[in-house]
Amino acid sequence: MADDAANPSGRLIGKPAVRVDGAAKVTGQARYPADEPVGNPAYAYLVTSTIARGRIRHMDLAAAKAVPGVLDVLTHQSVAGQTQPLMGPDGKATTTTLESDQVWHAGQIVGIVVADTYEAAREAAHLVVVDYAAESPSATFDSPGASTEPKKTNPQSPEPAKGDAAAAFAATPVKIDAHYATPTQHHNPLELFDTTCVWDGPNLTIYEPTQSMWGLKASVAKQLGLDPAHVRTVSRYVGGAFGSRGAATSRTVWIALAAKRLKRPVRLAPTRDQGFTIATYRAETRQHLQLAATRDGKLTALIHEGWEVTSRPSGYNVSGTETTARMYACPNIATKVNVVHADRSTPGFMRAPPDTPYMFALESGMDELAYALGMDPIELRRINDTQTDPVSGKPFSSRSLMKCFDAAAARFGWSRRDPKPTAMRDGDWLVGMGCATSCYPSNIGPAAARLSLTPAGKAVMQLAAHEIGTGAYTTVAIAVADGLGLNIADVTVELGDSNLPPVPVAGGSNNAASTTNVAAKACEEMRSRVALAAVQNNASPFAGADPKTLKLAGGALTGPDGKTEPLAQAVGRLGGMVEVHAENVPQGLPPDAAQGLYQGKMAMVRGTGRKDVTAFAFGAQFVEVRVHRLTCEIRTPRVVSAFAAGTIVNPLTAYSQFMGGAIWGLSSALHEMTEIDKTAARYVNTNFADYLIPVNADVGQVEVIFVPEEDRRVNPLGVKGIGEIGIVGMNAAVANAVFHATGKRIRELPIRIEDLL
Repeated sequence: MADDAANPSGRLIGKPAVRVDGAAKVTGQARYPADEPVGNPAYAYLVTSTIARGRIRHMDLAAAKAVPGVLDVLTHQSVAGQTQPLMGPDGKATTTTLESDQVWHAGQIVGIVVADTYEAAREAAHLVVVDYAAESPSATFDSPGASTEPKKTNPQSPEPAKGDAAAAFAATPVKIDAHYATPTQHHNPLELFDTTCVWDGPNLTIYEPTQSMWGLKASVAKQLGLDPAHVRTVSRYVGGAFGSRGAATSRTVWIALAAKRLKRPVRLAPTRDQGFTIATYRAETRQHLQLAATRDGKLTALIHEGWEVTSRPSGYNVSGTETTARMYACPNIATKVNVVHADRSTPGFMRAPPDTPYMFALESGMDELAYALGMDPIELRRINDTQTDPVSGKPFSSRSLMKCFDAAAARFGWSRRDPKPTAMRDGDWLVGMGCATSCYPSNIGPAAARLSLTPAGKAVMQLAAHEIGTGAYTTVAIAVADGLGLNIADVTVELGDSNLPPVPVAGGSNNAASTTNVAAKACEEMRSRVALAAVQNNASPFAGADPKTLKLAGGALTGPDGKTEPLAQAVGRLGGMVEVHAENVPQGLPPDAAQGLYQGKMAMVRGTGRKDVTAFAFGAQFVEVRVHRLTCEIRTPRVVSAFAAGTIVNPLTAYSQFMGGAIWGLSSALHEMTEIDKTAARYVNTNFADYLIPVNADVGQVEVIFVPEEDRRVNPLGVKGIGEIGIVGMNAAVANAVFHATGKRIRELPIRIEDLL
């Protein structure tokens, strides 16, 4: 990690800083939602459906209610009609739970037992007898009864297209035409999907891990018919999310209702296996990719069609062709996305939701095309690199893709690669090298913040942002310290409470951009206020000066002539504690966009939807695989990843983000798959023993390179966001390396030993 690459300006922003919450986390002082103390809580346990399609004929609750300590049992018969419908991750209709007797998917919540103790609730839940009128379910692609339709498009946002791709594909001499598939995957964050609800008269407090403080608040208020002012959400820390906590789920409103019925706090701690069906997941995809190029490697046609599984009522889809259509210069582009309705729960966001599955197809296809052309895979990408969005014609705000490839290839030793498949060996091991493009659109949303300066000249920054493990407390502290000329230790950051000013959902890699830019704006407003007071006071050393020339640095107010005044003294001139409230509305949104946050509306300036530029972060993934010639076991001893993502606020935590993403990419390629019983439409590996994830022995050396990039067109601080990009492209790089090692092209993930036998 090169500090100078990450910090070209010499400011606090860009310098490595240890986590301000690190000590609290490693000593157990960090309070997660389930740790919040509440008085005399009752405990809830879920009853979930054992069928995937049908209706509930009858529920026998007698044995459950007879268990000592049982307080209440919620079913559709007792609570249906008491709430408004929950909207899905896309803001549209989704599957229901206790609203009716209908069963949409296996593992659906059909009852909730509440008792004085967790043990009593669990025992009673297992005694609930449900009589179903079961129907034959449709599990996934090709299942009888599954239905397919094109995704619904907005006329203002049609599928990416350009030229006549079909004609160009037919007329071009070198082409590939292949089908790819990616599996169902689940987030499995370490923190369970727990919820605690407490009523105080008309006011409801919800302690629940979430990526959307104000979004959850607004959703529950709407479902319960409450004024949002009477709902508070608290989640000071989140034990992993990866998209699974980006939207409200059905459990929250029922726990709130249970607490209201009992006039007592109620706490839910679902089991690990229940987490597979009460929250969202990454849906499986099928994709058809056609690429054509002239003999010198220039693309002439890109045709990409995808199919994604969703629930019966939802049209949710991730539409990764929005990304793949923009990766390379190509005069003829055609894309299409279809949704396949099955008897499953509605999927949702999972780290780099569109890009992880769809870039697998594109980057595998680019590797196949390189072999068809007899060309180095990096050179094929170089020939088709572009500084202009091939769909919209807008310039990229910045695009350092080939700088990433060059830096990573040099560190990786790509020049030592023998391009012929199966040519490289080390004893009984076949050695393969693969690479792929990584990318993610740069998004930013409106945000609000409250900044205070104490009489001692120390800062307190408050905003309802989310610490999902990425280091948000630290990045915000860095931005404030940088803007006010303070030490990071002199900044206190308060997050994770909807009583604080709203920010967008922590997803789509917008978190750092949205929070640091509003922090910078608050700091500038604070500087202006302090400076104005100084120049208007005759006793001040800056009396009569231009307030615009005064800066905050080194804990002091400073002028261009070298005069200084301690910040505490300058603040004292304003009567002690000074507070400013700032709202930042990114370019491209209406001036009142920040007001929508207070209603839980999450407006966003997306990297692919801007009027001035297209904004992406880019990277290059390189991996070495070794495949045993006899057993076909696959090892990944070496990964090198290079990223150009604008301003890196904190290289120390950013390195961890990139490294974690790369490791998850290895997992996506070789390990992770939620197995589905296609007859019962039910998941069968809903635990950490059977849902495969990599352990230390599966991951060799991982090296991350920061490629310097300054981009002031993306947003004032040049922050592009890094939470998603680390995983993108790694699955394709692994598949490409496996082909190089074995000569076998695997187009369906995950790659397993049996695929290579």
